Amino acid sequence: MSRIGNNPVVIPNGVTVDVKDNLITVKGKLGELTQTFESVDVKVEDTNVLVTRSADSKDQKAKHGLYRALVNNMIKGVSEGWTKELELVGVGYRASNQGNKLELALGFSHNIVMDLAPEIKVETVSEKGKNPLVKLTSHDKQLVGQVAAKIRGFRKPEPYKGKGIKFVGEVLRRKAGKSA
Repeated sequence: MSRIGNNPVVIPNGVTVDVKDNLITVKGKLGELTQTFESVDVKVEDTNVLVTRSADSKDQKAKHGLYRALVNNMIKGVSEGWTKELELVGVGYRASNQGNKLELALGFSHNIVMDLAPEIKVETVSEKGKNPLVKLTSHDKQLVGQVAAKIRGFRKPEPYKGKGIKFVGEVLRRKAGKSA
């Protein structure tokens, strides 16, 4: 029995959910998202979205909770939006942006210039005495997470000094260095 799948998803004001032929469309003030689904039934009742399954097969049990979570993420995305913050830890590490073009100086012989999708808004914050921050915002949770993971992959945090790109709030497992 799926505990997550059984919970109804509440539709906030200003958000419309449309279900047609295995396709869910969610529209809100921040944008529009679509998602296909299979093996489950999705119904819109008043201000709730209900995801139900017809049988108790292993596949349907797994997809029951999955599609309920995806619908919840879509509804939250078009009403509130999703944000990921990355912190650049290291001497000389810098970040700047012009529109949707992100430029990172990460200690390589060249700067990394990355063109971001038009759905993502990027903001860089550089304060004296603090590490530079890159803030990604969008209505699509999957896209924000994928772009943030790609940026983090340019210079993952290393365990000895903690240098690299890390998520804000991420706890790194640190190692002791050589003992003399």
